[in-house]
Amino acid sequence: MTDWVLRILDKPDEMEAVEQLQSLVWPGSEIDIVPAHMLLAAAHNGGLVIGAFAASPGSVSVSSEELVGFVFGFPGLYSTPDGPRPKHASHMLGVRPEFRNQGVGFALKRAQWQMVRHQGLDLVTWTYDPLLSRNANLNITQLGAVCNQYRRDEYGNMRDTVNVGLASDRFQVSWWVNSKRVQRRLSRQARLRLDLAHVLATGSRIVNPSKPGTTGFPEPPDTIHLPDGEDELILLVEIPAEFQRLREKMPDLALIWRTQTRRLFEEVFADGYLVTDFIYLPGSLPRSFYVLSYGESTL
Repeated sequence: MTDWVLRILDKPDEMEAVEQLQSLVWPGSEIDIVPAHMLLAAAHNGGLVIGAFAASPGSVSVSSEELVGFVFGFPGLYSTPDGPRPKHASHMLGVRPEFRNQGVGFALKRAQWQMVRHQGLDLVTWTYDPLLSRNANLNITQLGAVCNQYRRDEYGNMRDTVNVGLASDRFQVSWWVNSKRVQRRLSRQARLRLDLAHVLATGSRIVNPSKPGTTGFPEPPDTIHLPDGEDELILLVEIPAEFQRLREKMPDLALIWRTQTRRLFEEVFADGYLVTDFIYLPGSLPRSFYVLSYGESTL
């Protein structure tokens, strides 16, 4: 067994370790790696690079530690009716495969939250692929981020093996770090998991319920039933629970899911809906759903 600790990174050798970890998390394209000198420039000018290190039992020296995860972001601006305001743009979060699902990513984001608040900022934004359930669960369920921005092909043609061959559509989420919503999600008290049956019992509906596929993967419906107006305060949008495996085995079906959910999210966001929660149902045929609420008053 190993333990891990967090540390703010600001030295050349530490950034070289971050370079190497990027190659492991997103293999296949050295061109897309953020180089050490850029990481250092950001860290020395208001940015943040935080590392998670694992040390073998009994080891006491820093040299015996291994970088197993990192989060990287830098200062940015966002628009308001009164003009631009500062924010923190969180650009990358990566964890070694063997350390995933152990809380490393959550701990890194919590440390980022603490540092950004110390800088006097109230907003952190970042992007992620909306069809990735693991990322959605971390960003929306655990961290309390919200989203009403869908960005088509945000990074253009990406060449690493995780993203190659599919348009790099992204959610841009907003993480209001001083809100009660976020503070509750990051508290030490465990949050009760949101249950699909409870949401459906309120009269909410799934606008794009999947249909079983003959290949073992869910297929999108033939018809999407979008809301007619403001009467529906809560909507559910389904995504494939195992999209990475789906795109590896059936890229054509992955493209259909991308195209259909792109249109769906763009329309419901334009109608005033906001992603506020996420539901994952485990099992032999797992399912995943975004919960969308009408109006920003839900915050």
